Amino acid sequence: MKNATLPLLLTTLLTAPVLAQTTPAAGQRPAGAPAGPATAKPVLPTAPRGAGRLDGTVLDATTKKPVEFATIALLPLSGTTPVDGGVCDERGRFSLRNLPAGEFRLQISFVGYATQTRNVTVGAGATTLPPIQLESSAQKLGEVTVTGERDVVETKPDRIVYNADKDLTNTGGTAADVLRKVPLVNVDPDGNVELRGTSNVRVLINNKPSGIVASSVADAMKQIPADQIKSVEVITTPSAKYDAEGTGGIINIILKKNNLEGVNGSVGLAAGTRSSNGNASLNYRKGKVGLTSSVSGFSFYSPNRNDLVRYLKTPGGEEESLRQEGDGNTIGGGGFGRLGLDYDPAQYHNLTLNVQGSLFRNSGNYDQFNNVLLPFANQFTRDTDRRFRTQSYDMSGSYTRTFEQKRREWSVLAQHTRNRNFQDYYLDQFRGDSERNLDKEYREESNNLSRNLETTLQTDYAHPFSETALLETGAKAILRRVSSDYDVFNSPASNGGSIDPVYNPERSNLFDYNQDVLSAYGTYGFSASKKVSFKLGARVENTRIRGSFQQLESQNSGVEQDYFNLLPNLSLSYQPQNPKKPGQTVRLAYSRRIQRPQIFYLNPFRNTSDTLNVSYGNPQLEPELTDSYELNYTTFIKGSVLNLSAYARRTGNAIEAVRFIDRNGVNNQTFRNIGRNATFGVSLFTSVKPLPKWDLSGNVNVYYVSLKSPALTFEDGAITTSAYSNSGVMYNLNLNSSYKFEKGLSVQFFGGLNSPRVQLQGSQRAWTFYSLGLRKNLLKEKADLTLNADNFLQATRNLSSELNTDQFRQISNNYIYLRGVRLAFNYRFGKTTTQPQKRRRSIQNDDVKQGEGGQGQGQQ
Repeated sequence: MKNATLPLLLTTLLTAPVLAQTTPAAGQRPAGAPAGPATAKPVLPTAPRGAGRLDGTVLDATTKKPVEFATIALLPLSGTTPVDGGVCDERGRFSLRNLPAGEFRLQISFVGYATQTRNVTVGAGATTLPPIQLESSAQKLGEVTVTGERDVVETKPDRIVYNADKDLTNTGGTAADVLRKVPLVNVDPDGNVELRGTSNVRVLINNKPSGIVASSVADAMKQIPADQIKSVEVITTPSAKYDAEGTGGIINIILKKNNLEGVNGSVGLAAGTRSSNGNASLNYRKGKVGLTSSVSGFSFYSPNRNDLVRYLKTPGGEEESLRQEGDGNTIGGGGFGRLGLDYDPAQYHNLTLNVQGSLFRNSGNYDQFNNVLLPFANQFTRDTDRRFRTQSYDMSGSYTRTFEQKRREWSVLAQHTRNRNFQDYYLDQFRGDSERNLDKEYREESNNLSRNLETTLQTDYAHPFSETALLETGAKAILRRVSSDYDVFNSPASNGGSIDPVYNPERSNLFDYNQDVLSAYGTYGFSASKKVSFKLGARVENTRIRGSFQQLESQNSGVEQDYFNLLPNLSLSYQPQNPKKPGQTVRLAYSRRIQRPQIFYLNPFRNTSDTLNVSYGNPQLEPELTDSYELNYTTFIKGSVLNLSAYARRTGNAIEAVRFIDRNGVNNQTFRNIGRNATFGVSLFTSVKPLPKWDLSGNVNVYYVSLKSPALTFEDGAITTSAYSNSGVMYNLNLNSSYKFEKGLSVQFFGGLNSPRVQLQGSQRAWTFYSLGLRKNLLKEKADLTLNADNFLQATRNLSSELNTDQFRQISNNYIYLRGVRLAFNYRFGKTTTQPQKRRRSIQNDDVKQGEGGQGQGQQ
């Protein structure tokens, strides 16, 4: 009987929506389409009903792209009382039904465009209008012409979109510079990414996972040039279509794509004090075939210094046990390239093939003086050379079959990702604070090779039962093969006068980790009335994990886990349909998510480049389960956008970093499933236009965090720590402002503030970030020259932190050099005739927990 449970559950999930079909409401937006800025039905029909239907599409007159969610009003030939109305979907399409036959006026409007009114004739059947083209709104102010365009930030009920290509301070920068300006997202000076206060966030590129981010999110953000990023989407409550990662949500980076007929492209160069890069793109499109290509290279230079003091807690009080001071330099660089092909062999059929790859490496030298006071006095200096290099590629292909029936679609997708990264260090230890060769007393070398192979197969099907009812189903298989091969060489304990490193088998091993995830989902969206719509869904996932060590005697055991999860979600949207305030939407959402640890958390490799502060993973970690709740309100007031959200997250079996002091006085950092992690918060985003030439937007996020852990035991019970709890209010805010002058000159400012961070065993200091950019358009808008200055008022940021446990208290200061200036030049060439976009599908693997500190597969 138990074996029949899953098939019965899936059958019920996929067939129940068929019985729940509802009668379509006239002019209603399809329930399966994303909601947008003007999703409310602005007017109510007041005329008698009929059998007429009016269909059409609204396009941007310049780019020929669809105008999403434009407002449609059907008016009589005389008078202002509307007959009917609605909004366009995400492809600019609208359909007004049950209309009486006769002559009418059709009014089309949207923020940033001039309102257009035209006469139309509605017959007894269907009437299809030719494409309606909206001109950008232009208002004369003396000799100045102000032209409306897409805002830097757009808000939709299910996501926030940051249009990076509209922000001039990004020019010449990297993806990390872009993410710092995205609402709800934090990127600290080390490059660590957070969403609404949690680092448990999945980063996608063009809706797909990528080998580029598999090794390290922070390093990946340095590899992608900001000039190649079109937009960034933030999805805080993903539906069942997405893999079940859900503590923080999804950050989806959309790269620029070719949608222009003929040959076109761009070249760009940027030089700066902290980083420099160059990038180029070349695109071709003719008829059924389109090619997109780009390549880039970059380099960076980063000095750093830090200090640390540690106090041991004894019955007599705190005693200072350690002081450290260090400084060093890191230099690195790499490249990023991609090639895409899409082909339409026939109507309703589309094929795509995409390949992208990256190379990244850095190296640095670090000198650290150690003054050990307890448990025994000792002074020594370590000179460490660190090297890191990674290479990855992604290959993906898809076939999409659309149908004459709108929104009906079937797709098959496949992807293969490969990532390899190498992390090595070489250190020499000297007595005291001297570095004379005669004082050298110890040497150590280590290398860690991590591999990540991931193969994904996926199929999805969407079927509309009516204009307001859409069923979406799909199945997916993700096969991961991960390994970490690490070797350590160090001076022998009985050196006999020799300090040459020899192989240490007790600290070396090969860890293999296989993870297979099989899943299926179903979602059903429908309208219960003209004001209320629902989307119900669930995802079932079966996970099989096998991990093994080459030397089992040096590790307690391998890893073997099998578990099944049912993960439901629900969203309810309410649209008041107030003619005086069009675009109002209230959305309530719930989802249950799972997060599996990546190899960063599992990898048992001990990084001992700092012998007094070591870190390593925990192969016995289990997945987290999170319940997420969100209430969202969006409205538009005289061209201004307001988005207000209240949210809560409760995570059981949460994975958190824990630290303890062992018998030798060494601070160990590892990971445990520690109990409960709860977050309750509110966020507010607004975008306004105080003057025709001035755009202003800002975001405020305030939340309360509560962390609780039971008593922890380490090293077979020899070392124990008491239960921990920590809580507090945190906040972050940012402001983005731009002003356009005459003759192609514009200026933009961005600034952000982040409060101190609450951690399980301590806290981290607040930090700020700001940038100022000046741009001049050249060569008849085909080129631009941009000057940017980042954090120019001071040379460094101190990312200090304090740890406080029952064993010790530790204060550390990490001074990061962020002041920088860069000059960038970009040139665009080729034709600019836009071809309508096709529907595309892509793989989205977002089911695993990313590493802290920007780390990922195999990075320690």
